[in-house]
Amino acid sequence: MRALVLFGLSLVVSASALVEVQTNYHDSVGIPAAERIRVLEEEILAKNPQVNSNANRIIGGALAPANAHPHFAGMLVSFVGMAGNSVCGASLLSPNRLVTAAHCWFDGTRQAWQFLVILGSNLLYSGGERIATSHVIMHPNYYPRFLTNDIAMIYLPRNAMTNFNVRPIRLPNNSEVWSTFERDWAVAAGFGKTSDQQGHASSVVSHVALQVINNNQCAQLLQSNNFVSSGTLCTSGFGGVGICGGDSGGPLAAYDNDGQPFLIGVSSFAITNGCQRSLPSGFARVTSYLNFIHQHM
Repeated sequence: MRALVLFGLSLVVSASALVEVQTNYHDSVGIPAAERIRVLEEEILAKNPQVNSNANRIIGGALAPANAHPHFAGMLVSFVGMAGNSVCGASLLSPNRLVTAAHCWFDGTRQAWQFLVILGSNLLYSGGERIATSHVIMHPNYYPRFLTNDIAMIYLPRNAMTNFNVRPIRLPNNSEVWSTFERDWAVAAGFGKTSDQQGHASSVVSHVALQVINNNQCAQLLQSNNFVSSGTLCTSGFGGVGICGGDSGGPLAAYDNDGQPFLIGVSSFAITNGCQRSLPSGFARVTSYLNFIHQHM
C-alpha cells in the first residue's frame, strides 16, 4: 500500500514535468495484480491449510485483527469478451450497497460485466461471503481520461450477512459534510503493493495511514491540474507512503471522536513508476458525491 500506481490512468512524472499519461488500469495494473494474488494465495494455502477468512491481516509487516476493516470488500472483476480477472476494492455502505471507483467498471478501454464482491475475508480467492453482481451505476459525469467523478455504486442482489468481520461504514454527517479534512489523518486499505521492492500486489489486505493535503498543494506536486478537481481529495506522500496498484476503489476512512470510521475517500489515482516517491495519492472526495450516493442507497 505504500506506493502509487494511477488506477484508471497512470501519471508518469519526472523531476521537472509531467511527461506522459498512460491508460488502461485493468491491462496495466489490475489483471496482472489479480493473477499474482491468485498464485500467492495458492502458495500460502499450500504451506498452511489452516489459513482462512479468520486469519490475521498483514499490515506493514505486523499482524492485525481480521476485522480491522470490516467495511472493506475485495473484488474480482470479469470482462466482456475476455477471460481472466482484475482486482479492485470497495466499501460496504449498507447490507446491499457498496461504493467503488468508476474506473473499476470501465477504465476507458476495458468494460467489466461482473464484480465478484468478497466480504469478511483477508484473501481474494478464498474465504468470506462472495456475491456476484452486474448492477453497477457509474457517476453520470465520469470522465475516464482524467478520472473526473471517479465513483460508482454497486447494487448487490441480496443482503450481505453482517457480523464482527462484515460491517458497513458510515458516510460523513453533520459538520463533517463541510470539512475539507486538510491535515487530518485517515486510513486507506487494499490489496496493493506495500513497497516498490515487493514487485506485486499483496496477497492479503494491507493498510496505511495518510494525511490529507489541500488540492492546490496536490496539483503543484503533481505538476498538473488535470487530475485534481473539487471532487478530488489528496493525501500526502511524504515519507514514501500512499496507495498503489491493486488498491483501486478501496476506502479512505477517517475516525470520529468515538474512534469510529467514516468514509471520506474512494481510491482513484496515484503515480506510476515509483511507489515510494513521496508524491500525493488521489481519491474521490465522498462529501462531493453524497447526493449521488444517497440517490442509489
